[in-house]
Amino acid sequence: MNWLYLGIAALAGAAMALQGTFNAALGKSIGVWSSTLLVHIIGTATAFFIMLFCRSGWFNLEQLSQVPWYAFLGGLLNVLIIYGVVKTIPQVGVGNATTAIIVAQILTAVLIDGLGAFGMKKYEFQYLDLIGIALLAIGGRILLLK
Repeated sequence: MNWLYLGIAALAGAAMALQGTFNAALGKSIGVWSSTLLVHIIGTATAFFIMLFCRSGWFNLEQLSQVPWYAFLGGLLNVLIIYGVVKTIPQVGVGNATTAIIVAQILTAVLIDGLGAFGMKKYEFQYLDLIGIALLAIGGRILLLK
């Protein structure tokens, strides 16, 4: 197991909780769709400046033709994610919304891993996965008892 990458993933998870909180605050101030657009503009500008100053990450247009069609759906899904977070966090709280997000995220991830879907490496499904998912769901339910 590579602890460095798990640490990076954990950091991304913490950033997601903070991002949801910040996006919800922005959405309460300027509206759901305006905040969703603004978040994407800021993210686009950030990625552009990182690529510009680090002089890396640039691609040529020929590479775009090699990308599978479904890989472009990430941008669409990002809009749905931000909308969902901005809409739900003020209604149910950061903890409850994040719990629901994580449970759904893990269920989807295990399915993708088990099928090797979307060009991902296939990982054999283990029955222990069911126990882990059940425990996660139980823990989620306990967190949602408010």
